Amino acid sequence: MAEPGVETVAQIIQRYSGDPDMLIPMMQDVQAECGYLPQAELKELSGKLAVPLARIYSVATFYASFRLMPKGDHTIQLCMGTVCFLKGADKIFQAIREEFSLVPGGTSPDRKFTFSPVNCVGACALAPVMVVDGEYHGQLTADSAVKLLRKTAEGDKPAEGDGKRNTKKRERRKRGDEEK
Repeated sequence: MAEPGVETVAQIIQRYSGDPDMLIPMMQDVQAECGYLPQAELKELSGKLAVPLARIYSVATFYASFRLMPKGDHTIQLCMGTVCFLKGADKIFQAIREEFSLVPGGTSPDRKFTFSPVNCVGACALAPVMVVDGEYHGQLTADSAVKLLRKTAEGDKPAEGDGKRNTKKRERRKRGDEEK
């Protein structure tokens, strides 16, 4: 997504009649244009609305829907819940950080991944679990997690057994095909 620049920010402000009370919808519009909230655009909002930049940043950091960094092509959620942690999520966390230069809540330098450690994904039976682009991958090791993400970055669909176990069984269960 292209950054909107000064003219687009001015149009967004005009859309809301320059009302500083409409800061959140304006920020939502900037994010819709850019994919995130670039610093230059936030400074422009601050100056044109006469709203302190600190207030704008406090709004941006308070609401989880706002991003101050561009989002990656793929999203990673690593479960750090108790069961996943006890089964090695901390080792996966370290491996992902080192291999892809990721920090919690951040995007990799190549913009391939946005990384979010989360408290629980509700799949304790598959621990440790990582959700990549909405797909659950369980019973991971640090090595299998890195391998999975490398394949994802290359555009390959993970093969059965690449940290994604019991998938066919789960799919049959969803359809009601599994024998009892």
